Amino acid sequence: MALLQTAYHYALANSDRFTVALQQHLKLVAVPLALGLLVGLPLGWWSARSPRVSTIVLNGFNALRVIPSLAVLFLAIPVLGLSFWSAVLALTLLVMPPILISTDVAFRTMSPAILEAAMGMGMPPGTRFRRVELPLALPVVIAGIKTAAVEVIASATLAAFVGAGGLGTFIVLGFAAYDPAILLVGAVPVALLALLAEVGLSALQRSVQPPMS
Repeated sequence: MALLQTAYHYALANSDRFTVALQQHLKLVAVPLALGLLVGLPLGWWSARSPRVSTIVLNGFNALRVIPSLAVLFLAIPVLGLSFWSAVLALTLLVMPPILISTDVAFRTMSPAILEAAMGMGMPPGTRFRRVELPLALPVVIAGIKTAAVEVIASATLAAFVGAGGLGTFIVLGFAAYDPAILLVGAVPVALLALLAEVGLSALQRSVQPPMS
């Protein structure tokens, strides 16, 4: 408890730095997540409809999952330098697989009988997608987004290693100064943000879950 109080007082004494770091961290989460959604959702939908695309895309992004984000960060430095965009590249590659895979699974495992019934009712493809496919797929898609969000919130701390800021700067400083209180100034908000994302997206997932018949 005393350690947490020390961390709290340190954060208050350095509130300007903490506010900037928090804003940087949220940006490091929002930009890769937005890019992951922009690319991963349509690509996952496409791969669910094309075995050839699925083989190439899923195998490719699954292979990326074995590469540590820190390694991608350092590989990006010669091209993008010690910058925000080096971190964005690494974090975007991190969020892509869960979004892509969950979208692929959501549309691929949809019951053919439901789709045939919608076609039999004369629904055009656009209407069928909006009123049948999307509502059924949404809970699984959100589950992938939730995984990606939690992972990127935690991994954004690595951006401090390339000078991109974020709450990871306090964690790095805490390690360097051998001061766990400073470390907690970065670690506790990251844990709370991850918990908030988990709870919020889980609630959203439950809200879009189709009622059981």
